[in-house]
Amino acid sequence: MKQFECGSLVPGCEWHTRANEEAEVVRRAVEHMRTAHGETVIRENMVDNIKARISETRDERAA
Repeated sequence: MKQFECGSLVPGCEWHTRANEEAEVVRRAVEHMRTAHGETVIRENMVDNIKARISETRDERAA
């Protein structure tokens, strides 16, 4: 499972998302940037910044 925490890119934002695929995490993050932060143009470097901040979640069942 992959996760993205918006606060790692936009200080103070508490929004986060998780999905099995990186592409889905990126899609959700881009939509969040548009709706919550008013980004009308999502440049390639923004997508790269999102991807750089995606991390693996810990499998809660393995704990």
